[in-house]
Amino acid sequence: MTDVDDSTELSRPARRQAEIAAYVVQHGSVSANDLVEAFGVSVMTVHRDLDELERQGVVRKYRGGVSAQPTSVFESNVAYRLTTASAEKSAIARHARTMIEPGMSVMLDDSTSALALVELLEDITPLTVATNFLPAITRLAQLRDVTLLALGGIYSATHDSFGGLPCAEAVGALHTDLLFCSVSAVSPTHAFHQEQEIVLVKQAMLRSARTKVLLVDHGKLQRTALHRLAPLTDFDVVVVDEKTPEDLVTALRDQGAHVEVAPL
Repeated sequence: MTDVDDSTELSRPARRQAEIAAYVVQHGSVSANDLVEAFGVSVMTVHRDLDELERQGVVRKYRGGVSAQPTSVFESNVAYRLTTASAEKSAIARHARTMIEPGMSVMLDDSTSALALVELLEDITPLTVATNFLPAITRLAQLRDVTLLALGGIYSATHDSFGGLPCAEAVGALHTDLLFCSVSAVSPTHAFHQEQEIVLVKQAMLRSARTKVLLVDHGKLQRTALHRLAPLTDFDVVVVDEKTPEDLVTALRDQGAHVEVAPL
């Protein structure tokens, strides 16, 4: 009986941390005092929980609070990215799907924009699909007539994907018909990402595909991040959603990017 009670007691911090993580993801950024009031625990307990969640890569602490939102230096956790711009990502995925034909080989990066495309592949098989994104690997493994190439490497809990040099080398051994990828920030001339390790793999993917398609919702435009991935002219197509202001679409096209607008 005592063992059961001890096990239950030990699980309480983990359950509370999961609830705090969900709260931060839902709100984007919150203060420590917000969490104290929401969960009825002490400031010290909140900071201990946030330290553990930051160690796991779920949130990012700053003075007086915590955030799940990205900055120019830090990418957001995959749980937060899965909750943002869902309608826009779905629209972009539907547009991207029209570029795929049965029998093709397709590479997908570890973006939630590319993940939205996975749900649309079932009726255009047979396909060969390569990806380093664990949620995509899990879903693709359930599809019939899909030859799945799971790209391994160094696992990142923050991104729920595999990366690093081992992954880049695995990518370099392939050459696919199509690449669908995304980034966290796009200026009128370049695509950017916060982390060099992620850029390393995405650049390998760009070299390993015949046709390269960038999927970006309007919230990623007019932004930069620490590391420059590639000029937009390196992509054969840049797909944006229809909420993108016309002047931004014009600016991208004026710089030489081939932009297609996906209707919602």
